[in-house]
Amino acid sequence: MRLRTALLAMTSMAVAPTLAMASTITGPYVDLGGGYNLVQSQHAHFSGFSEADGTTNNAGSKSRYRHHDGFTGFGAFGWGFGNGLRLEVEGLYNYSEINHRRPTSVQGSTHGSDQSYGGLVNVLYDIDLAQFGINVPVTPFVGVGAGYLWQHYNPITTSYSNGNVNRVGGTNGGFAYQGIVGAAYDIPGVPGLAVTTEYRMIGQTFMDGAYHSTAWNQTGLHKGHVNFDQRFNHQFILGLRYAFDTAPPPPPPAPVVVPPAPQVARTYLVFFDWDKSVLTGRAREIVAQAAQASTHVQTTRIEVNGYTDNSAAHPGPRGEKYNQGLSVRRADSVKAELIRDGVPAAAIDIHGYGEQHPLVPTGPNTREPQNRRVEIILR
Repeated sequence: MRLRTALLAMTSMAVAPTLAMASTITGPYVDLGGGYNLVQSQHAHFSGFSEADGTTNNAGSKSRYRHHDGFTGFGAFGWGFGNGLRLEVEGLYNYSEINHRRPTSVQGSTHGSDQSYGGLVNVLYDIDLAQFGINVPVTPFVGVGAGYLWQHYNPITTSYSNGNVNRVGGTNGGFAYQGIVGAAYDIPGVPGLAVTTEYRMIGQTFMDGAYHSTAWNQTGLHKGHVNFDQRFNHQFILGLRYAFDTAPPPPPPAPVVVPPAPQVARTYLVFFDWDKSVLTGRAREIVAQAAQASTHVQTTRIEVNGYTDNSAAHPGPRGEKYNQGLSVRRADSVKAELIRDGVPAAAIDIHGYGEQHPLVPTGPNTREPQNRRVEIILR
């Protein structure tokens, strides 16, 4: 019943709302904890006398000792490798009351306690639930450990109804091992500090014949030996853990973003006054821009195409011929300006298209400024 109650309490702690996401440890940390220690009943094997009346009994006798409430405490120093794996050295202390012994040949009452202390080396692994798509503010962990513990009985006294007394005591050491299941919860605002909840099962083996048993009865004092079988502790622990190296790794340097080079126009428009082929001040600026651009883009030739609107100083067929010549003169003016701006003459091809290919469609004999133009095209 007590084991079931303790397990329910541990489950409640594990599913309770938590404060923040626990982090993977990198570097040194310390861990302190304590809690409830529940020890399974142990079987004792006596030799040299009967535990009830003190008479010699070569066959020996057996009894089962039942443990009552107890507590545990530990301190650990460890190192986290940053990938979830941790290694730690732990010192611990366990205490348990003993209040029952059966069977005995004569009715009696038993009271006493025992304690164990020693050290273990633990290997633990923090489970990052985010890698499984589970985003909850808790980091569970599992672990195993092995080491050495000393077991001391304080002693255990059994008083029988016939007045006889038996006492078991002594200290013995043996190999110990444990399994660990727990979870960590970061404390907001305190980097590196976390609350932990754990369940531990500790097993321990003992050497034969190391504990002594003494009986008093009407015939005097009788001494013998007692052996205990393996000891199992079930522990439910609340702790605090502090990781010293809590600074997050520096973020990777931001990639250097090179702004794209401004796109250089490959077509430039130069506009003219009506019936003129002379460049205006604004027209010269545009020609200079085209000349400069030709040095920044891959250019095999420069086309200079002249145009007019469909109005003319001389109407009729003579006007179309006139506009054709005017478009060529406009193209020649732009070519001459390009040469003055450093463009080789051999790289320039000129064409005159007269009234063809207007930018803005119009009715006949219409003065349209946008159609009176020269197009500079970088090929």
